[in-house]
Amino acid sequence: MKHGISRRAFLTSLAAAGAGAALPAWADAPTASLRPVARGEDIRLRTLKSAEELIDAARLDGTVGFAVINLATGAVIEQHAGAAGMPPASVAKALTASYALDTLGPDYRFPTEILATGPVNEGVVDGDLVLLGGGDPTLDTDGLGELAVQLKEKGITGVTGKFLVCGSALPFTRTIDPGQPAHLGYSPALSGLNLNFNRVHFEWAKASDGYDITMDAPSATLRPAVRMARMGVVSRQGPVYTYSDGGARDEWTVARGALGNGGSRWLPVRKPELYAGEVFQALAEFRGVTLPTPEVVLERPEGETLARRESGVLLEILRDMLKYSTNLTAEIVGQTATRVRTGMVTSLETSAAAMNAWAREELGLVNVALVDHSGLSGLSRIAAVDMATAMKEVRTRLELKPLLKSFRMRGELNGGGGEHPVKVLAKTGTLNFVSGLSGFAELPDGSELAFAIFCGDIPRREALSMEQRERPDGARSWNSRAKVLQSRLIERWAVLASA
Repeated sequence: MKHGISRRAFLTSLAAAGAGAALPAWADAPTASLRPVARGEDIRLRTLKSAEELIDAARLDGTVGFAVINLATGAVIEQHAGAAGMPPASVAKALTASYALDTLGPDYRFPTEILATGPVNEGVVDGDLVLLGGGDPTLDTDGLGELAVQLKEKGITGVTGKFLVCGSALPFTRTIDPGQPAHLGYSPALSGLNLNFNRVHFEWAKASDGYDITMDAPSATLRPAVRMARMGVVSRQGPVYTYSDGGARDEWTVARGALGNGGSRWLPVRKPELYAGEVFQALAEFRGVTLPTPEVVLERPEGETLARRESGVLLEILRDMLKYSTNLTAEIVGQTATRVRTGMVTSLETSAAAMNAWAREELGLVNVALVDHSGLSGLSRIAAVDMATAMKEVRTRLELKPLLKSFRMRGELNGGGGEHPVKVLAKTGTLNFVSGLSGFAELPDGSELAFAIFCGDIPRREALSMEQRERPDGARSWNSRAKVLQSRLIERWAVLASA
């Protein structure tokens, strides 16, 4: 049977848990004099652990900064190192989502088009055919397949000129964060033309004479092979993967001893336009449309639209971005917002600077210095009091809160796994020895808090070698302790706000 918990029971239980020990039995004399309770004093506050005690118990080293604001009054209930600039990790995506909603609107859609630079004569384009990206971060192989079907339905069979691919809607970025190991799929290249989150699927199976290797672009219904990414299996102790720019190809190698009997993983794509072009060429061929090898152009060609598809609405794209913490989506929507807001975007860094300026002008932030839109770079900084202020400001202005995920509280009141009386909707953020949480806490009495908590052992993070950055020793347990601290701080604030 499920039992609810009243506000009174919640606050009483929390005070008892904060005391850390049971009360002495009434038959025994107290071991120390009891301080009289002054009229109007709330006894719950006497037994509540301080923020410093909670931080010390977490054993995180480094810095913990937090700030919490009562949304009804706008008052800061409590802060600790609240003005210290900290890496937000993926908490930055909550600010990016707000920036995109404010600039583009919740119904914005990203287009992808097929253009013809000349007339169509008996099914053949007399000129060039162009695959033109409009920055859609969700474009997948099935989406390109829809465009190929549209060409077939128009009777297109071929082209006299070239097959061009163009991603000039946004600047090319080779990797989101150069500080990440080259083979990690969450730091791919960026462009105005992106496919499958700019990841290629690498699969291997042990064979009698080595390994059978495939590199492809699978989707729910299609699985075209890819030639622009090539994998070589080599005998070596390490590293497991290497990458080199092969001009027309992404050249990968993998250590034979790391493969086992078989497996698969997604690798980042560094040539997104060629990747999308090659996949579309294969899908078009399947539909009876013959195209030459794709060629990248840096400026948008002019032409007649033969096929067009649009992404889903921005609101749903952001919901998935915040749920799955997709870095490419954050960078693309952030740069698109900058392009619409300022008229141009020249680089990821300048776009992040434009978002920082928006946060200062529109939300009143002071200490914000992000270098990207996803929070992947450990060089980004924002103060907890500024992030909490951002949450307060967007609460009534934008549809951000419904997009945030429910945060599983790990405090002292739901140790048995029951429903916690404090409901938290927030964005988490995790890097090596960095953990962040920011969003909204709904208390049992109906009041609501906006908050931000940043934990970071920066010296320990910066001491990691490139080889250690994928799975560093101690990072998992450090992050787990950070999440417990975040929960216990929120429980503390529930008492402070209600007392």
